[in-house]
Amino acid sequence: MTARTRTYGQFCGLARAMELIGERWALLIVRDLVLGPKRYTELQAGLPRIPASVLSARLNEMETAGVIRRRVRPDLDAGLVYELTEYGGELDRILLDLGLWGARSLSHPGPDDVFSLDAAILSLYTTFRSDAAAGVKVTYEIQYHAKMIVHAMVDNGTLKVSEGRHADADLIIRCGAGPALLDVIGGQVSPAEAVRSGRISLEGDARDLDLFASLFRLTTAPEPQVGIVVH
Repeated sequence: MTARTRTYGQFCGLARAMELIGERWALLIVRDLVLGPKRYTELQAGLPRIPASVLSARLNEMETAGVIRRRVRPDLDAGLVYELTEYGGELDRILLDLGLWGARSLSHPGPDDVFSLDAAILSLYTTFRSDAAAGVKVTYEIQYHAKMIVHAMVDNGTLKVSEGRHADADLIIRCGAGPALLDVIGGQVSPAEAVRSGRISLEGDARDLDLFASLFRLTTAPEPQVGIVVH
């Protein structure tokens, strides 16, 4: 903790947590690091509205608090990366629960709202229902646009989400940058209506979209919650 970090003067675990990660932008930095180490420039790209001075301040504060650390990766040209410590990594389940809670009040994105790759990946972890996935093995490729494609592999109650295409995907979902997929997993639009209206297009068996809508849900909290598979 730095001397300038606010304190609440409360002997309380929640107050202490807010002192460590409650400053503006701090949890979004944790969100972007929970999927793996990132360079400073990669963090800036994922948070385009954060002032450089604020990003540096948050990184320094959380490093002092033991939430993140800096490490040199010799395999990178600019080898300095930021990553979560073991202590910071324990926030993954908290982030998923908090993200699910917040997502239930999302409507449609504003014209200047950013939907990042990390947010797309975490949205799938957040809404995944491992109980509904028992005995299920299926792979989805989700194309938001040409530069944002992810794939989600479900295997008997577990989930792994990664960037990029998957050659053996059972279903390719093309949903554009709008909220069509959010409306499906939120229950506002049925899978059949999303396809019929042209908001979503498919390559594969349409029944796998019905399965997707049962595996990823906003309306019911996943039980038990799954962790994030870092790749």
